[in-house]
Amino acid sequence: MATYRQRAWDIAKEAHGYVTTKDATKAGIPAIELVKLAARGRLNHVARGIYRFDEFPATKFDQFFEAVLRVGDDAFLVGDAVLSLHDLALVNPRRIRVATRRRRRGKLPTWINVEQADVPDADVTSFEGIPATTVARAIRDAREYVMTERLLDALPIAVSEGLVDDAEARRLRRDLLAPAR
Repeated sequence: MATYRQRAWDIAKEAHGYVTTKDATKAGIPAIELVKLAARGRLNHVARGIYRFDEFPATKFDQFFEAVLRVGDDAFLVGDAVLSLHDLALVNPRRIRVATRRRRRGKLPTWINVEQADVPDADVTSFEGIPATTVARAIRDAREYVMTERLLDALPIAVSEGLVDDAEARRLRRDLLAPAR
């Protein structure tokens, strides 16, 4: 029979090295066992209900995944965070934009920027297990704070990577070149 740590590791393998109390409980791991593992140095306590295995290989997606976890269950990346996630438009935001459909209370690290947004389900997807708006939606949303030239340069890359289809890319190009209202 697998130990609690082994079962938590199995969860973390699918979640960029992270395991939440909620996911652990669903898998039959008592929440107190995560606390014990952290106390023994076998697991790193990141934030309330969020833990990470330090020996899990770090990737460029970790901070995005953690930002969404910290904001909550219905959180997703938006705007320049989505573009950065996909390495588009030469953006490297200092703060990761995360949206939620409900009001979010509580203290978060300064590197997370929370926005309340009523985004249709059709505009929310997942990339590398990270909830995020579609690239097309992100380009539209980022128009306010990302240079138009960079967004235009991102279009052919997004098309070649299958993130936006040709018709949507043409619509986005037309919208980006239209005078701002």
